[in-house]
Amino acid sequence: MKDTSMKVGLREKMAYGLGDFASSMFWKLFSMFLLFFYTDIFGISAAAVGTMFLVTRVWDAANDPLMGILSDRTQTRWGKFRPFLLFGAIPFGIVGVLTFTTPDLDSTGKLIYAYVTYTLMMMAYTAVNVPYGSLLAVISSDSNERTALASWRFIGAYSGGMLVTSTATVLVAYFSEGTTQAQGYQTTIALYAVVAAILFGLTFLGTKERLIPTKEQQGSLKNDLKDLAKNKPWFIMLAANICILIFMSLRDGSILFYFKYYVQDQTLSLFGTTYQLTTAVLSSVYMTLWLGSNIIGVVLAKPISARLGKKKTFGYAALVSAFLSMLFFFLEPSQIVVIFGLNVFIGISAGLVMPLGWSMYADIADYSEWKTGRRATGLVFSSSSMSQKFGWTLGGALSGWILAAYGFEANQEQTELSLLGIRLMFSVFAAAGAFVSFLAIQYYKLDEKFMEKVNAELNRNIMEE
Repeated sequence: MKDTSMKVGLREKMAYGLGDFASSMFWKLFSMFLLFFYTDIFGISAAAVGTMFLVTRVWDAANDPLMGILSDRTQTRWGKFRPFLLFGAIPFGIVGVLTFTTPDLDSTGKLIYAYVTYTLMMMAYTAVNVPYGSLLAVISSDSNERTALASWRFIGAYSGGMLVTSTATVLVAYFSEGTTQAQGYQTTIALYAVVAAILFGLTFLGTKERLIPTKEQQGSLKNDLKDLAKNKPWFIMLAANICILIFMSLRDGSILFYFKYYVQDQTLSLFGTTYQLTTAVLSSVYMTLWLGSNIIGVVLAKPISARLGKKKTFGYAALVSAFLSMLFFFLEPSQIVVIFGLNVFIGISAGLVMPLGWSMYADIADYSEWKTGRRATGLVFSSSSMSQKFGWTLGGALSGWILAAYGFEANQEQTELSLLGIRLMFSVFAAAGAFVSFLAIQYYKLDEKFMEKVNAELNRNIMEE
């Protein structure tokens, strides 16, 4: 590698964070609103949505390594990864609007339309987000700078999510006045799409690729895949990330159902004042608090991991998330304060996990280069995006199937059985994913002491070049 200064300024860190602000606006729409949109607005069954999520996302997850391979072999005057942000921004926004558009078709036509547009949306997301994730590893080789970049990434991610959770229901209601909810969703998503395209452009302009592999390092695809197949830490992180994302997907996907059908409208008395709270208000505030507390976790990730290590911090956070999520099963609809209080603590613990995962993937890329003499940053980071897709794939499919299995019927009064399914999905089933993630990360061996040795040897090789 050709080495330059590995320190990254605040402006560049913020610019990097804007990329995930844009991506996560749509990712939160997918994870928190799309299942509800398909069942209660678009008009297809929960079981059909679950199957569609599985089929389309498995195909999409297969595209992630291909995108990593493509970006690894891209050579432009702007670098390997940044051009995808520039040229992928507008297609990303257009397909996003189409995904939340309700066509005037029969049930079969709607299902086909949903398959096509959602598949295209996930491919557009991959084309931008895999290079964006890989960009972290070529901005700097310094482990602390990478953790800082990952933290800024997730501050951006959760801020983008908060923008959506705090405004989406309000905007949909506003744009639905005098027309339909379907039109309200379409207009709202169009507004978010414009914002996202602008932010991707700012990330392109505000970042720099500093780590440039020399020609001797650029191996064949066959060798890259062989290296990856022998990379045990990669498999461990893949499993841990998939499981923690199943946890998040089940919780995110069930929020609107949990409040609309189980909690419903509530009266809350605080400090002598009585508040009449609708399900729309409760769910919006809940989602926004969830993401706000995630940001607290992201900010705490660096100081806590500096003291405990990335592996221990990741594991303890997953375990706490699992335990607290289990408690939700025992709560009554009227226990609003407890529901929101637990939400904050789970949000903080879940927020700790995400930047650590991305920082650990950067370490895995360094470990692969140290072990093999070849660097395949895009391929390694595309696996993180693949794990994200598989986690949300399984979580999204399970959400639809669980609703169907317990007899859910959209826009109807739910039976005791269907309410039980919603509660289990929101608590026990989600907690199982976080607990398995805790178990998986116990086998991860790239601790800070070992990575210091790896980076010292890599830097020595750089100086010798």
